[in-house]
Amino acid sequence: MKKILIGLCLALAASAAHAQKFEGLAKTPQMGWNSWNKFACNVNEQMIRETADAMVSSGMKDAGYLYVNIDDCWHGERDAKGFIQAHAEHFPSGMKALADYVHSKGLKLGIYSDAGWKTCGGRPGSRGYEYQDALTFAQWGIDYLKYDWCETQGLKAEGAYLTMREALRKAGRPVLFSLCEWGDNQPWEWGKPVGHSWRTTGDIWDCFDCIVDHGTWKSRGVLQILDLQDGLRVHAGPDHWNDADMMEVGNGGMTVNEDRAHFSIWAMLASPLIAGNDIRNMSKETTAILTNKAVIALNQDALGVQSFRYAARDGVEYWFKPLEGGDWGFMALNRNKDARKIRFDWEAENVKDDLSKRHADFGKMRYKLRNLWTGKSAGNAGKPLAADLPGHDVLVLRLSAY
Repeated sequence: MKKILIGLCLALAASAAHAQKFEGLAKTPQMGWNSWNKFACNVNEQMIRETADAMVSSGMKDAGYLYVNIDDCWHGERDAKGFIQAHAEHFPSGMKALADYVHSKGLKLGIYSDAGWKTCGGRPGSRGYEYQDALTFAQWGIDYLKYDWCETQGLKAEGAYLTMREALRKAGRPVLFSLCEWGDNQPWEWGKPVGHSWRTTGDIWDCFDCIVDHGTWKSRGVLQILDLQDGLRVHAGPDHWNDADMMEVGNGGMTVNEDRAHFSIWAMLASPLIAGNDIRNMSKETTAILTNKAVIALNQDALGVQSFRYAARDGVEYWFKPLEGGDWGFMALNRNKDARKIRFDWEAENVKDDLSKRHADFGKMRYKLRNLWTGKSAGNAGKPLAADLPGHDVLVLRLSAY
């Protein structure tokens, strides 16, 4: 009997050791759109179809955006056998037909569920139905699952997310697994073999510098979320990313300067770039921000190294991001409301990154500079950088050795 038990334990351990997420779905941070920030529970199939159309016509697909993600409140009820149904009035054609339509555009469809009894919007959660829900999502043709953390009393986060990972694997359809646990249980410490990204904070708010107190929880602005990324870059890399939350670019709560800074910060952080606005009706400024391929290239760089804050002086932060092939991304971020004159003497600085083992030796190497928001040359690093930087704005450069 003891030998049988030992053999069974070894078999189970071997099975657990080989069980993994679907690899290779997020070699660079995922890009797409999500319904929640703009529409909350007001979701329906017509809006999702129109959004897929707009992702193509706006140039977003061409810029790299792939996923069209339906957040909370798409749910109907469970049937007599426990299988979840889409809301019959809001999604009358069914999720399979909607997935087929999105796929016909060369895009992928994402959906939302929750590890608890109910979703944050009060709809049926996946607790106790993980395998049924994963099978349903696979049958519908779902490509992406955002998995939330409401109504989870008594659950351990790592175990709950492992259960859904296993369910997705058993269902057989490759699904990008986005852990939305808000950073409460340090998912960066255990999330790498579980999901492709994990939220590092609570929800974002459509502001650049604020905290909104909801009583039992708080939303945070762009700068507050940025500050909470401190120390986390060592956990990020290809197929496992720190997720700073969906973006608020174009939702009206920030100026164009702030939207531009918001997008640049997310790009430098190697956070998933998930738009959260109504992309069917975008201003030319919002479109230009979301489709800036040069800034997106910093985010999608194959080296997969998150940026680091090198220095902070007079309310201006200087960030560096090692890039493939020896290039660097550089961002000067003005956290002040008013403008600042900045000066950065490249040859006087000693920029080293222990994580990537990279050293920008400006005294020995020459770098040409390109301003990624104007698209123009910014000279080279042979002389100090001097610029007037408006309040709540950024200067983003790509440094290329020559």
